Amino acid sequence: MTDLVPELDEGQLPGSEARLDPQPDWEPRYPGSGRLEGKVAIVTGGDSGIGRAVAVLFAREGANVVISYLSEDEDALATAEMVEDEGARAVTLAGDIGHRDYCREVIDLAIRKFGRIDILVNNAGEQHPDKNVTEISKKQLKRTFQTNVYGMFYMVQSAMPHLQEGAAIINCTSVTMYQGASELLDYSATKGAITAFTRSLSQNLADKGIRVNGVAPGPIWTPLNPCGGASEDKLEHFGESTPMGRPGQPNEVAPCFLFLACADSSYMTGQVLHPNGGIIVGS
Repeated sequence: MTDLVPELDEGQLPGSEARLDPQPDWEPRYPGSGRLEGKVAIVTGGDSGIGRAVAVLFAREGANVVISYLSEDEDALATAEMVEDEGARAVTLAGDIGHRDYCREVIDLAIRKFGRIDILVNNAGEQHPDKNVTEISKKQLKRTFQTNVYGMFYMVQSAMPHLQEGAAIINCTSVTMYQGASELLDYSATKGAITAFTRSLSQNLADKGIRVNGVAPGPIWTPLNPCGGASEDKLEHFGESTPMGRPGQPNEVAPCFLFLACADSSYMTGQVLHPNGGIIVGS
């Protein structure tokens, strides 16, 4: 039985950061201090948005980075250059994490180029807004779960033979898992699954010394929002409903990933951090 699913005719997701206006703020806000010196990180969806900010911040802290992305070559090459500008090495690989074979290729590339994997950031995802649950097609439902949930399982399964004691897995969930989202029904469901997976996997791997945590961003300005089908009105007021009254920027989220990737969080596993502009949620 194949693990491939039909492509959705939704345009190119997650979209191009190079053509996003205004441009997201991805640049790290402070000098590095070597917290990831000598480490190797894989970042899925590392070409743009939160993934780009994470990749560049990790590089500033000393890590070499494997950038997994869907199809936005321009964004991926730009991110790789940013990583290299920080004095680290970067490699890129285009493909769909919803396909098990591609996930194996990402892991093989990391081992071939860098010889090890210390950090796995499962950041890639997609969303397709719908006003009514009956509008969600079987194809869309399969596609959203294939990318957001199956892809995360495939990446972890492929990486496990190479993860040693002290390694970190960081999964990107969402505020929608805690608050719900009336027009992101399938997306929110996948984020609930990701949070449960994070907590369960953390218990499964605790005796191996591998930590598993999550980050649940609120409304962050990335290509996923306009390219994921959000209306013009929603984009105009994006993030205004948060207590801070604005959307977050990718470089306001990336430090959460850094904290969970480095030894500063050595006594944390199965936890979720919430960079969401002040929205109160249960952890």
